[in-house]
Amino acid sequence: MPVQNRFAEFADELTEWRRDIHRHPEIRFEENRTAAFVAERLQAFGCDEVVTGFAKTGVVAVIKGRETGSGRTLGFRADMDALPITEATGLDYASENAGKMHACGHDGHTTMLLGAAKYLAETRNFDGTIVLIFQPAEEGGGGARLMLEEGLVDTFGIDEFYGMHNWPGIEAGQFAVLEGPLMSAAGGFSITVKGKGGHGAMPHMSVDTSLAASNIVLALQSIVARNVNPLRSAVISICGMRSDTDTYNVIPDTVELKGTLRFFDKDVGKLMLERMEAVVSNTAAAYGAVATIDHLDGGVGPTVNDVQAAGHAAVAARAVTGQEPVVIDPVMPAEDFSEMLEAKPGCYVFIGNGPSADLHNPHYNFNDEILPVGASWFATMAETRMSLK
Repeated sequence: MPVQNRFAEFADELTEWRRDIHRHPEIRFEENRTAAFVAERLQAFGCDEVVTGFAKTGVVAVIKGRETGSGRTLGFRADMDALPITEATGLDYASENAGKMHACGHDGHTTMLLGAAKYLAETRNFDGTIVLIFQPAEEGGGGARLMLEEGLVDTFGIDEFYGMHNWPGIEAGQFAVLEGPLMSAAGGFSITVKGKGGHGAMPHMSVDTSLAASNIVLALQSIVARNVNPLRSAVISICGMRSDTDTYNVIPDTVELKGTLRFFDKDVGKLMLERMEAVVSNTAAAYGAVATIDHLDGGVGPTVNDVQAAGHAAVAARAVTGQEPVVIDPVMPAEDFSEMLEAKPGCYVFIGNGPSADLHNPHYNFNDEILPVGASWFATMAETRMSLK
């Protein structure tokens, strides 16, 4: 895995940082220790400005290039939050915070951007300004949206955004860059089914909410299968079912379903929402029950890479690895970096994590070997996108 020599020199330090962050995971808007860890190092590197407490627990730093005549400002973003998952890796640096784990690699993303910050503050071999964005609450907390609402773009004059996520299954250290849609939009929903509870031995005396809810689950799948154009990608998944009873012989008064919908095209998303309302209410009515659907806050739009920005990202990837970025299809997981790409053009890339466990899995671990590679990409983005004449 080719990297700039300077990153190879402090690769061990990058690993130490990443494992320290991994050992102390913090979930959305609780990233106080992580933010302090990040800010302390940014200040030690000699960044021109370090702002803490941005969007509650976010950190933003500024590094000015050797020249600033281009007037261009790039925003490099890394996410800091962990997930409410109990770690099962057995690593000697496993999570010390019960029920919390860096199961998506945000510890690695933060470390790679810290590594780039150290290098860029030392060398400043670019013409313009770099804004380093250490974002809280990517995992369903709306951290990107809050940073934008608090004036991230105008305060720091950001022209373009760039970010990176590790991806299991892609060769370690290899990049994937895609023009246009990369990751889907996502929204959560909750369905409440109400009927008449009763004895399981006398179902005719009840309105069976379990039966109604089960048929709602099946009926919802008809939306993607029969309403969405088969050339458009979409997903509806029911991920949880719960009733107001925990015994074996009681038909519950109420059953609650929770799930997610995913799509790339906003018109498809609108269609799905309209059909969900009709399918849920009418299916419940067919079984004598009443059902309502609530769409939860925190949904995000699709992550869409600007064509020119994707070209710049690919140039940096080739410069770091000496290889063409791999070709991939868009994926259905969502990412709130999409909010930043709606505000300004930019690109989100994947870096291979190798044959690791999947993201959001209790056995997942970030591959430390790719830390210098990812840090090199951020640094090379600065030097190629804002090259000194």
